[in-house]
Amino acid sequence: MAHTISDECINCGACDDSCPVNAISEAGSKRAIAADTCIDCGACVDTCPVSAISPA
Repeated sequence: MAHTISDECINCGACDDSCPVNAISEAGSKRAIAADTCIDCGACVDTCPVSAISPA
């Protein structure tokens, strides 16, 4: 199951480079994770400075 990004996201982009499959992109005022691309590795979770990423 793909990880999700909550409304706490500050759109800083810190998570982008941590994703090995480039599943994270900008979606308006925050980032979004493409569920069909995410491999559920969790690499993005540790890079988020506001803890806005969690398992779905």
